[in-house]
Amino acid sequence: MAQSTQAQVFSVDGVIPIIHPSSFVDPSAVVIGDVTIGANCYIGPNVSLRGDMASIEIGEGSNIQDNCMLHCMTGIPTIVGAWGHIGHGAVVHSAQLAANVLVGMNAVVMDESFIGENSVVAAMAFVKTGQQVAPNTLVAGIPARVVRELSEEEIEWKRDGTRCYHELVERCKTTFERVEPLTEREQNRPTLNVKMVPKKLSLFENTD
Repeated sequence: MAQSTQAQVFSVDGVIPIIHPSSFVDPSAVVIGDVTIGANCYIGPNVSLRGDMASIEIGEGSNIQDNCMLHCMTGIPTIVGAWGHIGHGAVVHSAQLAANVLVGMNAVVMDESFIGENSVVAAMAFVKTGQQVAPNTLVAGIPARVVRELSEEEIEWKRDGTRCYHELVERCKTTFERVEPLTEREQNRPTLNVKMVPKKLSLFENTD
């Protein structure tokens, strides 16, 4: 069942958001104005995509997780490249993210900054206005600073995490539905159909 049509979608100045039919947009998400969501994207609960000051582009295969906010300065777009991975509670504002970028939980990426391909912004980092992050780089801290170059193994681990969200898109489109809660645990309770990604605890080591 396609749920994206049930999301809270609004036009501004006659500009209507574009949502690819293969994507999943949670019904609690708000999508406003000049927003383009590419193919096979996941837009999670309580996400706000406010294209009322400039355009917002979400590249194919990206996921924007719960409680994220994407907005713009007047006339300066926000761009998330293909396979973008925006963690819970993050804010991206008039920034450009190249392909396969991960922005960690509760991080902030500010105006006119650029995050290069395959790079990672660590959880709770603050990327300053205009900051330029090279490809394949881990940045962390407040303000964010370069920690080190990422290995190909770590970049592939990130891709694996994003693939989990590609699978979640299909799961949500076929099994997601509003229901009444149970009052007690049933016998033979079904299990979630989740493929596990190995933990990569070393990804944020050596950040001091």
